Amino acid sequence: MKTIFRGKDFITLQDWSKEELDTLLEVSFDLKKKFAMGLDTPYLKNKTAMLMFFEQSTRTRNSMEAGLAQLGGHANFLDTSTMQVSHGEVAKDTAIILGRYGHMIACRNCDWGIGNDYLTSLAKWAPVPVLSLQDDLYHPMQGIADIMTIMEKRENTRNLKVSIIWAYATSHKKPISVPVTQSLLFPRFGMDVTLAYPEGYDLPDWVIEQSRANAEKHGGSFKITHDMEVAYTDADVVIPKNWGSWVTNQSDDVIDENLKANKDWKCTKEMMAKADEDVMYMHALPADRGNEVEDSIIDGPHSIVYDEAENRLHTAKAVMALTMGGR
Repeated sequence: MKTIFRGKDFITLQDWSKEELDTLLEVSFDLKKKFAMGLDTPYLKNKTAMLMFFEQSTRTRNSMEAGLAQLGGHANFLDTSTMQVSHGEVAKDTAIILGRYGHMIACRNCDWGIGNDYLTSLAKWAPVPVLSLQDDLYHPMQGIADIMTIMEKRENTRNLKVSIIWAYATSHKKPISVPVTQSLLFPRFGMDVTLAYPEGYDLPDWVIEQSRANAEKHGGSFKITHDMEVAYTDADVVIPKNWGSWVTNQSDDVIDENLKANKDWKCTKEMMAKADEDVMYMHALPADRGNEVEDSIIDGPHSIVYDEAENRLHTAKAVMALTMGGR
């Protein structure tokens, strides 16, 4: 078990070793047990975190704010439209000053080609740890909660058949950060991962290369298919979720001809019937109900989305407890 985490950034799980991730998960499970028993966990008493949001948030904001309060600290919610960054203040100046005011900076910036660079710049200059609340490439908070949820439901993750499946949605052009994070992370836990999507919704080549390397190193597998039925067949876990065509098309348009052509990429009873009889349905939420998934599935017996969402609280607390406290 690793014990030295204080000051460590949390921007991509690729920068955290498998041993560090195992420790993070152990702490998450411990904090969840204490939460269930109503035990106080004042590990970050009088600590302050700055939470910068360039976009809207429900689970991420509230898991961080509630989590830090439960750890004895305080979170400052910062809507960046009301900060000087909206007038052009550079990341260096923001990072140095906010770092002197508190003990951690967390940020969500999903602008394509900008978000991860911005967080990396914050981390370069901040005198405190910088945590990603999602950017254009990664969503580590979601990824670690997903792993925790799967481990709760399946004691052994080795060779578990997990399918990350593109799904039709019209709400907005969503980042690729969730499927990128899952593709990179799940093979590190020995899972057999299938990434399924229609032509035009590719992930970056380097993601595919690193995912395959992670699978080879940790005894899992990683494959790509453009056939939705193949992804559902015999799957133990299905994660049908929309992501935008940012790699092949940088337009901000939500609906285009390629999206319209793939309306059939939807999680339905017929698709779920092809999976294992004990298949689990997961989604980072919010789901585009009626488009990505039928209500009968997300509200049905195979859905574990609310357990998944709750675990965002416990894993967020673990990340903060380790990086803001620790040794």
